[in-house]
Amino acid sequence: MERKEFLRTLGAGAAFALTFPCLQGCSKDDGNGDKVEVPTGIDFTIDLNSTEGQALAENGSFILKELVVVVKDLDGNFVAATQICSHESYDQVRYLTNDGGIFYCDVHGSRFALDGEPLNQVDSTTAKPLKIYNTELNGDILRVYE
Repeated sequence: MERKEFLRTLGAGAAFALTFPCLQGCSKDDGNGDKVEVPTGIDFTIDLNSTEGQALAENGSFILKELVVVVKDLDGNFVAATQICSHESYDQVRYLTNDGGIFYCDVHGSRFALDGEPLNQVDSTTAKPLKIYNTELNGDILRVYE
């Protein structure tokens, strides 16, 4: 018996009751973050000697702060990007050391270069760049700002 025929024999109410939990569980969007707006007016500092800042001691490390991914890239440079993916506005952008260092959103697989340019335009997951913020290092104080 085919699926459509089986569902017709159950009736609409029974079919809904049986399939709704499965459909919800199969959705990749649920539970992988929140849809939010890209933050504006970003201007904060990180003391690199603080507990928070020490998480950026190693090349390839990153922290999340105020919906921003702050990265110490593989060359030791500081880079900051929004956590909000330009594809569908989920707050799941993180830094990966793959391919020399990229920003990655695991909700739909969007990949971005450190300058925010999309890397997977071929499959049209996203064609919009990721918002990148300015960084400035003064002694042990890292400033992230627009």
